[in-house]
Amino acid sequence: MTNDKYELLPDQTIGVRGHKLFRIRALRDFGRVKAGEEGGFIEREKNLSTEDDAWVSDNAWVSDNAWVSGDARVSGNARVYDNALVSGNACVFDNAWVFDNALVSGNAWAYGNAQVSGNAWVSGDARVSGNEKLNTNA
Repeated sequence: MTNDKYELLPDQTIGVRGHKLFRIRALRDFGRVKAGEEGGFIEREKNLSTEDDAWVSDNAWVSDNAWVSGDARVSGNARVYDNALVSGNACVFDNAWVFDNALVSGNAWAYGNAQVSGNAWVSGDARVSGNEKLNTNA
């Protein structure tokens, strides 16, 4: 299947935790994103869905086996990595980190300096913000 949603920019990379991440650029309009708009950084196409309106922007990055799908947004200086999942209409922004096997889904937000990790799930209309750390089996 061809990815007609975005491309990886080989001349705009960063090194993160021993991984090479690529800035992305939209190839077509979708959701609130316009063709030609540059986004954040992903390690590979398996990190960001090509079939819906999910997007990574600003200096945010997604790596390892992490996955962003649905209409989810990862922005600001947010970090999503390991086996984390951000889906639905969820937003991860500011300096929030989502990692390990954590899930942020539905209409949930993780923002500020929040950290969602372990096997934690943030879903529905939940908000995790400030310096909150939600981990293990929460």
